[in-house]
Amino acid sequence: REAAVSLSGVDLEGEEVDLADLRGKPVVVNVWWSECPPCRVEQPDLNEAAAELGDDVAFLGLNIRDSSAEKAQAFVRNNDVPYGSVYSPDGRALLAFAGTLNPRSIPSTVVLDADGRVAASVQGRIPTTQTLVSLVEKVLDE
Repeated sequence: REAAVSLSGVDLEGEEVDLADLRGKPVVVNVWWSECPPCRVEQPDLNEAAAELGDDVAFLGLNIRDSSAEKAQAFVRNNDVPYGSVYSPDGRALLAFAGTLNPRSIPSTVVLDADGRVAASVQGRIPTTQTLVSLVEKVLDE
């Protein structure tokens, strides 16, 4: 695996977020946009996976393209998203995943290992809750 992903930014509430603070357990990073139909379809699966995996795994959203944090916050509220999201309307936060994610692939999901290195990625919508849970469990078993 390559070096640890370095990503910091501001979340939807204006608080600083740094992926380095989440090291020590796997992290699922999901790239989304409130007006993205596949993002809406996959959100229940992400919520379910977060609940099933519990405290052994951290989840972090990466919101790109929304013109305001308020639009993204409405999506979070309406979909009961149980984890925070970095707000990057210009998409620059995606540069942290260069070589792993295509900048046009929304949604996409990356699983980082406990050291912050990319262990798995899904371009596009995750097919099922179990697909994501299985990817993360493989990382947990390492």
